[in-house]
Amino acid sequence: MAIRAAGYTLEILQSGLAIVKLDPDDSVPQWVKGEFVAITKTAAELSIVCAEEGIPDDVVAERGWTGFRLAGPLAFDQVGVIAAITTPLDAAEVPVFVVSTYDTDYLLIKSDHLESASDALKASGHRIVTSSSALVG
Repeated sequence: MAIRAAGYTLEILQSGLAIVKLDPDDSVPQWVKGEFVAITKTAAELSIVCAEEGIPDDVVAERGWTGFRLAGPLAFDQVGVIAAITTPLDAAEVPVFVVSTYDTDYLLIKSDHLESASDALKASGHRIVTSSSALVG
């Protein structure tokens, strides 16, 4: 039986993230750094989320992102996780970029939407924290 989504605890990530688009045959550049790095390679592109500091100006990148990490690990049979988070963000007109890992999900938003996103998530029953120590236990 699938586990249904409920209110989640979300930790605010570092600000100053960027979403970078490179050619699919490119290697991961030396300037890719940060507490949060996600790398996805497809036939069409090499997409990297990393700290925006150090990215050359001539690189195609969407800068100025921050976001949330869902407290995990999340079970693979848990349903409605992303919908539970993105539905209130949609209602608040907050664009989102989602990255999933083995243990949890990350929702990136433009930094200037952080307050409205936090307010919308709290109003829908989610908990927002600012330090990883609040996610232990």
